[in-house]
Amino acid sequence: MRLILLGPPGAGKGTQAQYICERYGIPQISTGDMLRAAVKAGTPLGMEAKKVMDAGGLVSDDIILGLIKERLQQPDCAQGFLFDGFPRTIPQAEALKDEGITLDFVVQIDVDDEEIIKRMSGRRVHPASGRTYHVIFNPPRIEGRDDLTDEPLIQREDDQEETVRKRLEVYHNQTKPLVDFYSRWAESGDPDAPRYVRIEGVGSVTDIRDRIFEALG
Repeated sequence: MRLILLGPPGAGKGTQAQYICERYGIPQISTGDMLRAAVKAGTPLGMEAKKVMDAGGLVSDDIILGLIKERLQQPDCAQGFLFDGFPRTIPQAEALKDEGITLDFVVQIDVDDEEIIKRMSGRRVHPASGRTYHVIFNPPRIEGRDDLTDEPLIQREDDQEETVRKRLEVYHNQTKPLVDFYSRWAESGDPDAPRYVRIEGVGSVTDIRDRIFEALG
């Protein structure tokens, strides 16, 4: 099972990725983790990436693609893989296609912007323990206070409405075109095209998981 999971921040991709990886016995491949591992191992590509990062630059698609090709040679990818956070752009998607890295599925978890904002901006955290609450879905017993310590809860900067809206804007500008790229490719009749599946990302975590499993077969 070789697949890409797409969706906006707050759509629950991380949770669903874990379910998929457990079910199919495949690794979750994150470009961030790959970069860190290559730098730590001191591989030629890792050293090249380190130079760019130390200079405050963005690692090129060529380096990322090289790292991905190396990563896919490892034994844990024998049954497949799940790409996490890659591709992010059309040039990256086209590079994957040109390299002949085949995919079985592209799964889009679709959630409306206002639902994402409600989910993320409602989160509250107890800093000392990391316990999380939600003002609507999982409220503390006393508003704004941790259930166990009665200490104040905070809203992380990442969860503030303005920040969430900015992150969604970046997603729509950069990543949403991938949805069009893969859905059009799937409809083209090309035998190498992955199947494109849109999953409604609203409901319980297990409901969404079951919809994904049903689509993947």
